[in-house]
Amino acid sequence: MTSGWARAALSHRICTGIPRRRLGKLIAELAPAWLAQQESRLRARRGRDRLRAAGAGPDHELPFADRVIVTLVILRFQLPHAALAVFCGVHRSTITRAVHEVRPLLAARGFAVPGNPGRRLKTLADVFAYAAAEGVQLRIDGTEVQVRRPGAGRPGRRAFVSGKKKQNTIKSTAVSDGQGRLLWLGAFRPGRMHDVTAARTEGIEDLLRQCPEVTAEVDSGYQGLARDFPGQVSAPPKKPGKNATPEETARWEQHRHQQSSARICVEHAIAEPKQWRPLQRWTGRRDYLQETALAIAGLVSDRAAAR
Repeated sequence: MTSGWARAALSHRICTGIPRRRLGKLIAELAPAWLAQQESRLRARRGRDRLRAAGAGPDHELPFADRVIVTLVILRFQLPHAALAVFCGVHRSTITRAVHEVRPLLAARGFAVPGNPGRRLKTLADVFAYAAAEGVQLRIDGTEVQVRRPGAGRPGRRAFVSGKKKQNTIKSTAVSDGQGRLLWLGAFRPGRMHDVTAARTEGIEDLLRQCPEVTAEVDSGYQGLARDFPGQVSAPPKKPGKNATPEETARWEQHRHQQSSARICVEHAIAEPKQWRPLQRWTGRRDYLQETALAIAGLVSDRAAAR
């Protein structure tokens, strides 16, 4: 960035979503992977090893630390790239290229483990292994983000229409612990797919069989999973029929509230990443939503794990 005030303003916690101390650690964490990525790209372009020592040649128009900062600001507020280019004194394409370089690195970090800063969870299998080792009861729920409707005549256009939201959405599955700390976000599917179907296509049934000691609390959208794994998955009780006695209805209400209180923390884990503008309504290309959601969720999990 050409001016000190621009770097100072954009690196503030309000703009990046993380404190400056954690921002410095994040930059130091991502720098080796970014340098290796750049060297691999240059090696492929040259078709041979470099002839000059590392560091020779022109410097980057936008240093790596500033690339991370502008990427976080875009993830936080979904600002136009052209506006940030004015602040940084570079061309708009430089900001776009920086986002495409840094965002995959953020998405690949995974999710922080509470009480274990050196470990991160990257797959659903990692989550089940962590829950089995630490005795953590999981909370599982689905969430949706509104996206732009596919063009007319394109195949699969109706697959994004959510029956619940009555909008075009992409659905994902979130997993948290009992304190509402996000452990995993994945199983990105078109909004028309049912919650339990999205989880099953991710292989959750095989993981439940492999880890019989792992238990989970779910909502009514996962009744089929609770039926197939009654000792591991707990769902709200089915509503009694019209001819039920007042005692049966009162008992059902009591059980329903108890189960809801046990799993409500996953709703808090879902709500925290949605404070970031892109996950409130995604206006970009649908191809980049998964990468963006994973990058944001990983940053949010850092803060949750530190609590």
